[in-house]
Amino acid sequence: MIHSTATVPVNPAGEPPLTRAQAWAGLELKARDARLFLPPGLCTRCDVVEESATHFVREATIGGADLREIITLEPGSKVTFFQATGPREGAIINELCEDEAGTLQLRFYCYLGLRGKTPNGPEEQAEQAQFDGDQGYKAALLSTLKRTRELLAEGQP
Repeated sequence: MIHSTATVPVNPAGEPPLTRAQAWAGLELKARDARLFLPPGLCTRCDVVEESATHFVREATIGGADLREIITLEPGSKVTFFQATGPREGAIINELCEDEAGTLQLRFYCYLGLRGKTPNGPEEQAEQAQFDGDQGYKAALLSTLKRTRELLAEGQP
C-alpha cells in the first residue's frame, strides 16, 4: 500500500496571494483538465465523459497510461480522485485547509495500490519513493499553485 502526504502554504512569501476561491478554482480546473497543469506532453488526453450532481468521470492518458477516474468535489475544500481503471487503485486527495495559525494550506494525500503488483513489493516501494521524493507530490502542489497564478494572470480560471 502506498500512503503519501505533503502540505504546502498556498501563499508563500514573495508570491502573489491567492484567495481560497482562486486556489479552489485552480484545483477544480486541474481536476477537469490536467493538461493545463502537467508538463507538456505528460497528459495527452483528459476528457470529462460523465457528470452528475455528486461527481464526474474523467478519462485521461497520463504518462502513457490510460486511466478512468471518478472525481468528487467538496466545493472550496477538497477534490478526491478515485482510480477506477489504470495502473493504480485507491484515492488521491487535494485539500485546502488552514494550519493552526489560520494560514491557508494545500494538502495532498493518497492511499494507493498498484494493480497486478505484489502489495508492498518493489514496484510499490519505488512508487512510494517517487511520491515522497523531491519531484513527487510536494513539487506537484507547488506547480499547481504556480500554474493557478499564471492562469489568473492570463484572465482564467
